Amino acid sequence: MDNCLICERIGWIRENRNPYFVRELHTGYVVLGDSQRFKGYTLFLCKQHAYELHELEPHFRDEFLHEMAVVAEAVYHAFLPDKLNYALLGVGRGLHMHWHIYPRREGDTPTPGPVWQLGKELNDEKYRPTGEELAILKSKLNEALDKLL
Repeated sequence: MDNCLICERIGWIRENRNPYFVRELHTGYVVLGDSQRFKGYTLFLCKQHAYELHELEPHFRDEFLHEMAVVAEAVYHAFLPDKLNYALLGVGRGLHMHWHIYPRREGDTPTPGPVWQLGKELNDEKYRPTGEELAILKSKLNEALDKLL
């Protein structure tokens, strides 16, 4: 768990220092992505430091998957995309499982396909929300979560 980016971000949440934090659920934390190239881009960070779904105790795993689906539904209702893209990743610093939920719209990339085609543009600083924009995004997502939880 040393040098794990997701554990570090969870630590910031617990210290009330993560401005992207939206809500704590039983199995994970809902956060908005630092970059909002895709408005409403949300992550669901697993509370347990695990690399693979099969490493989770079955009951916790089932609840984690259920909560991810609820978070995704909230993203859908809050930001009204044409489609949602999901990715369960655990690469880079720490290999800690976390879901990426991307609200997609027709024509949102130069050619149809995955968000990864954008390369460095995906996380370009120009897509980092201002404090006011972040507050609006968090409010929309919290409102949608309130209706589902």
